[in-house]
Amino acid sequence: MTESSQPTLHHNAERRQYELYLNGELVALAAYAQSGGTVVLNHTETAPAHQGQGYAAQVMEFALNDVRSQGLRANPQCSFAAQFVADHPEYADLVAR
Repeated sequence: MTESSQPTLHHNAERRQYELYLNGELVALAAYAQSGGTVVLNHTETAPAHQGQGYAAQVMEFALNDVRSQGLRANPQCSFAAQFVADHPEYADLVAR
């Protein structure tokens, strides 16, 4: 990533996913389903050319902060989301029990 390339984060409610763009290209996403007051994070994906650069973590942080701002709970079902929450105890209060 060059210094001038700043990721842009976006909540695409129509597609039910949080997205990270770099230079106009979708490079990472966190897909979800919503059931009542719970956002089920069921898939996280990063474009192969951009893996290992922390973009999935950025989009997951953005998603969880959005869930919190809406007063909702999170159910991290995909392995990446579950591990992210386990590694970041500041989001433990969001996890639906």
